[in-house]
Amino acid sequence: MTTVAGPTTAAAERPVFDDRAASRVRARRWRAAGSSVRTGVQAALIVIWCLLPAYWMVVTGFRRSDTVYETTLLPTTPTFDNFIQAFNPARNQLGRALLNSFGIGVLVTVIALVVGVSAAYAIARLAFPGKGLVMGAVLGASMFPGVALLTPLFGLFTQLNWQGSYQALIIPYIAGALPLTVWTLNSFFREMPWELEEAARIDGCTAAQAFRIVILPLAAPAVFTTAILAFIGSWNEYLLASVLSNAQTQTVTVAIGNFVGSQPREIPYATTMAAGAVVTVPLIILVLIFQRRIVAGLTAGGVKG
Repeated sequence: MTTVAGPTTAAAERPVFDDRAASRVRARRWRAAGSSVRTGVQAALIVIWCLLPAYWMVVTGFRRSDTVYETTLLPTTPTFDNFIQAFNPARNQLGRALLNSFGIGVLVTVIALVVGVSAAYAIARLAFPGKGLVMGAVLGASMFPGVALLTPLFGLFTQLNWQGSYQALIIPYIAGALPLTVWTLNSFFREMPWELEEAARIDGCTAAQAFRIVILPLAAPAVFTTAILAFIGSWNEYLLASVLSNAQTQTVTVAIGNFVGSQPREIPYATTMAAGAVVTVPLIILVLIFQRRIVAGLTAGGVKG
């Protein structure tokens, strides 16, 4: 004898399925909430890990010389004397070094972009034998250790009577920034739709006009990102500047390394930290001004089609 479930039986089973669906929904919500909490905790730990040294540098810059070894989160007796002493021309040359670093960084960035954009566009757009070898050489040049070039550059610039001159810093800095510029922009140019350039050529533009009017504006995010990276690399360089510069051409990294204290054999930790905080400010301002273009440049070319 076969028993057929009637409406009453189906009605009794329906709440069971509804409870299971609701349980699955609640479980998914709990998993999503747990994932969000984990992501937030991980992001907070990363931020603390990255910003704690910078925070400690700023706090130490406001400490007095006799309290520089305190471990409190805030200075007990804050003072601006360290920042004043960092710019004291009788003891330190931070002001001139800031101007030197800014001028050298801007000049290096502009020249590296002019040459790098042209080279990256030609490598990405043109087909010629040995293209892979050229890109391999560019990548290899970026990996070459700077300390291995220090002695040959010193000997060369001494023979040219360039020791301590601005060109002794600018030329090696450009050579160091070009591989990054060419490699980054070449990856971006390869992902660009070349149909836009062809359409501009059909409308009567020359190759140079199509590049300037169509391609270059589209490449602006990548160009800005590369410019920021090249400027930061020039601003933070120490090894070459410590050997190839003198008191008139030294950059901020060398000037801070040469800080002297008020007493003989005194290491001015607090003044050095104050100078480090001052030197970091231009980079922070630069990144905050161009942060949207930097993010756009970092994510450009990540999706095809």
